[in-house]
Amino acid sequence: MNNRVFSCGVLIAALAVSACASPRFEGRPDLTVFDNKPLPEPVREDLVIPSRPYVIGPSDQLTVEVFGIDELSKNVTVDLTGQIALPLVGAIKASGMTSDELTSELVQRFRQAHVREPKVTVNIVTAASQVVTIDGSVTTPGIYPLVGRMSLMRAIARASGTTEFARENYVVVFRNAESKRYAALYDLRAIRQGIYEDPEIFSNDIIYVGDDQARRLFRDLVTASPLITTPLIYLITR
Repeated sequence: MNNRVFSCGVLIAALAVSACASPRFEGRPDLTVFDNKPLPEPVREDLVIPSRPYVIGPSDQLTVEVFGIDELSKNVTVDLTGQIALPLVGAIKASGMTSDELTSELVQRFRQAHVREPKVTVNIVTAASQVVTIDGSVTTPGIYPLVGRMSLMRAIARASGTTEFARENYVVVFRNAESKRYAALYDLRAIRQGIYEDPEIFSNDIIYVGDDQARRLFRDLVTASPLITTPLIYLITR
């Protein structure tokens, strides 16, 4: 009986110490921290993520509508060479264009084909060309479509989050930029603590969580700093 009372006392004391020693959230200098206060309500501009023009690519499905001319209005799929084919204008290189750019190109082509004042609308029905690969210690690894703008945390959430044994201080993003291959090391714990911004993810990025190769790549840097307070960018030489 005395042992039980002693154990309960130790437990209560431990909980009290734990409560008193709870860490205070500390973010980066420009981050406003509200401690036990309600967060301010966002205004309308805060509720909309700034858009980025979508670049058409192979396998994307489009609708091309020419107002008043049903025979020219078509549902088309961008082929593997990046082209679409339409009546009167033939094959057009659509890959690499935005919908507005493709619209302008089609208007010009229809005018050349003697269509008077063509009113063209291009809509993207299925965005299949812009994807991000999420692999490693995530619940559902795979290839995911990238529509609009997405951050690293959102991308990992798309893969149902990290696994129980994920090494969240070893999250590597591989990216091709200007014909060069880069790798950036991020610490999800630091992002959650507001130490630095949640980085933006782009099409064709590859995200690895807790991968052995990634740990070797940044081994010396991570050993010197258990909590990565800034992203570490590495140019991969071939």
